[in-house]
Amino acid sequence: MKVGLFIPCYVDQFFPSAAIATLEILEKLGLEVDYPTGQTCCGQPMANSGYERYGKDTARHFVHLFKDYDAVVAPSGSCVYHVRKHFDIVEQSAEVQHVRNVSYELGEFLVKFGLDKQLKASFPFKVGLHQSCHGQRGLRLASSSEKVESPYSIHRQLLEGVEGLELVDLDRKDECCGFGGTFAVVEEAVSVQMGKDRLQDHLSHG
Repeated sequence: MKVGLFIPCYVDQFFPSAAIATLEILEKLGLEVDYPTGQTCCGQPMANSGYERYGKDTARHFVHLFKDYDAVVAPSGSCVYHVRKHFDIVEQSAEVQHVRNVSYELGEFLVKFGLDKQLKASFPFKVGLHQSCHGQRGLRLASSSEKVESPYSIHRQLLEGVEGLELVDLDRKDECCGFGGTFAVVEEAVSVQMGKDRLQDHLSHG
């Protein structure tokens, strides 16, 4: 399987170690991984700000770079959600549809193809799991408390397979962190307080 690695803007700028770790995980599993150096943004910030039409060229560029891969993997539920759900703003060629269909959030990709069983990871620490809104409610990678459904979580499944890891239960396990794309910019005070609430939930559980 030939994998195209997409690293979102904010990961590139603020959390490059997460990008490197993503690459290392995929390579550890024996996958052929490419990182197209011409990649830019997926276009989500423009769409979130009400300027989706200006993201059309960005979407076309994304498709051009990733059209020849068997899978496009990104450590970001929100970017993958945007590619899957909002690339309908451009003409739906076979290439566009292919890229939309083979784009995966990292954890989703590992579980879907059974690669999580091959990780053989260990992490002897207490861990609190925060599930992002786009991943949970957009990509449906986990059940959500507002729906009457059997509980499930792809990322919880991943963590439960890590040797020595103690997964702690939070009081408000599927609440938003307050980021929400450009919400954090236009409603800074509310966003900050929501983030503090989420942090306190993790801190109070050690």
